[in-house]
Amino acid sequence: MAPLKLTPDIVSQADLTRLNRELDSLDDFFVSAKARPAGSPIAPPKLSRALEALAKENAVNLLDEKNRQTLADQLAAVYKEAPNFHISFAVEASPKSLERILVWMRQSVHPQLLLQVGLQPTIAAGCVLRTTNKVFDMSLRARLNSQTEYLAALIKESVDGR
Repeated sequence: MAPLKLTPDIVSQADLTRLNRELDSLDDFFVSAKARPAGSPIAPPKLSRALEALAKENAVNLLDEKNRQTLADQLAAVYKEAPNFHISFAVEASPKSLERILVWMRQSVHPQLLLQVGLQPTIAAGCVLRTTNKVFDMSLRARLNSQTEYLAALIKESVDGR
């Protein structure tokens, strides 16, 4: 079985959970459709754009029960095993910039990488990336803190130069 290819719409573990719920509701629809008398009207559940894109990307026929079960199993495996990073920004990241970050990380780090995105206004600018065992602080706050002596010397020099 080929590894599941995640689309950029799928960012976090919450997205995987949502997709699994959607697959469950699709299963429930087909079970109830079998139990209804022939010819009775029934409206299928509306599929999200993320599920449709995921099915298309992985050539999964959502009408087939075995395909749906395989997809659900793969989603559960990704939820359990994929690297899960946390990235915090000072302000809410635009969907386009977040997509570019996610695509780059999936190309560079792991094809099934998941991101939790958070807000941390105290970082001023930039971001803080946390993995399971390392923190990468790429914020303006960290940069200024690392340059405290240099900044103090510049201020002292400008004051003494008067």
